Amino acid sequence: MSPLLALLLAVLCPHVFGFPGGTTEPEMVSPEEPNNRTTDNSLSLARSNTDFAFSLYKLLATQNPGDNVIFSPLSVSVALALLALGARGNTQIETLQGLKFNLTQLSEAEIHQGFHLLLSHLSKPGTHLQLNMSTAVFVDQQLHLLESFQQEAQTLYTADAFPTNFQDPPAAEKLINDYVEQKTQGKIQELVKDLDPQTVMVLVNCLFFKAKWKTPFDPRDTFPMSFHVNESRVENVPMMSLDDTQMLYFRDEALGITVVQLPYSDSRACALFVLPDQGRMAELEATMNPSTFQHWRDSMSTRMINLFLPKFSISGDYNLKEVLPKLGISEVFSVQADLSGFTGNRNLHVSEVVHKAVLDVAENGTEAAAATGIKASFLSGSFSTMVIFNRPFLVALFSEDTQGFLFLGKVTNPVHS
Repeated sequence: MSPLLALLLAVLCPHVFGFPGGTTEPEMVSPEEPNNRTTDNSLSLARSNTDFAFSLYKLLATQNPGDNVIFSPLSVSVALALLALGARGNTQIETLQGLKFNLTQLSEAEIHQGFHLLLSHLSKPGTHLQLNMSTAVFVDQQLHLLESFQQEAQTLYTADAFPTNFQDPPAAEKLINDYVEQKTQGKIQELVKDLDPQTVMVLVNCLFFKAKWKTPFDPRDTFPMSFHVNESRVENVPMMSLDDTQMLYFRDEALGITVVQLPYSDSRACALFVLPDQGRMAELEATMNPSTFQHWRDSMSTRMINLFLPKFSISGDYNLKEVLPKLGISEVFSVQADLSGFTGNRNLHVSEVVHKAVLDVAENGTEAAAATGIKASFLSGSFSTMVIFNRPFLVALFSEDTQGFLFLGKVTNPVHS
């Protein structure tokens, strides 16, 4: 699998011109050392993040039912959690509840501490897996972030603050775009265009992932095959194949779906591919929830598989301002927004939230298709189960460390991004 990229951009504007005074000083939130309570919080965080991932997926998938879908629940969750760190009152409550947190079970401090531990796990270096998350706050030179917010943002989310001259939009756009291009290794360029003249702050979250399959596909075994986009449309796609390979597998007869898990050479992450029977994608999407997903994971067992999987590259570009209110996150976009935790002033609101993601799947799991691994054969193909992904399917990149989704999507047409 080639690099996966995700970026969340939140643009904050003042309610009115100028920056009237205010002194709302937030309570400090400090990370704690792991203990039993923290472990419970991490599990609760994972459940909430999974619930949010499926809820957001359903909204994005219903916008354009025939399109590919790809986004990073982790990137969106972290950026919104950072936004909540600077929010107060009902704005903060709405944002955290929209992220599917039960505030009677987890306090705000525990939620932020949970994200801190999650990001600490993900930042561990790996030999065969590259996972980099970068978070930044670009703030107008006339605006001064509270010292307490800067300290919390850096400690909990490793978020850097950059003074920015938004009065010179081209210079501000260049500063932000250069940062994004560097953090995504050139994959996302010119993210910011035509900034609103009233913009005073931009929150950016980037996620870059790159890993190799534990068992690579041999490019010599990739060949054209028909892919049934829908009942009336068939595309000729490059189909990769693995013969007689052991992998985790589950067949859910009740839902009419087949689940296959492909491991990376670094065991901290895996990719899951979910293939519904013909005509049952809508039913699958309607029933997706954390319990269903956990049932699939718990029910998987090692099986000898003959796998046929399309080689594909898909991308997603979403305006989440249109989607988040359906999850209950709406006040932050209005003049009632209370984002006084950023500056001490209650004069900011979010004007735009943009999310972009890219997913490439190829034979060896890297951009360069030249390197190949050793293909292992354990048994004769006559004893193998054949799984052919020749119709729309779901794909999820899952972190074993945090038990959460890094990326989630649907491949409706492998030859169209």
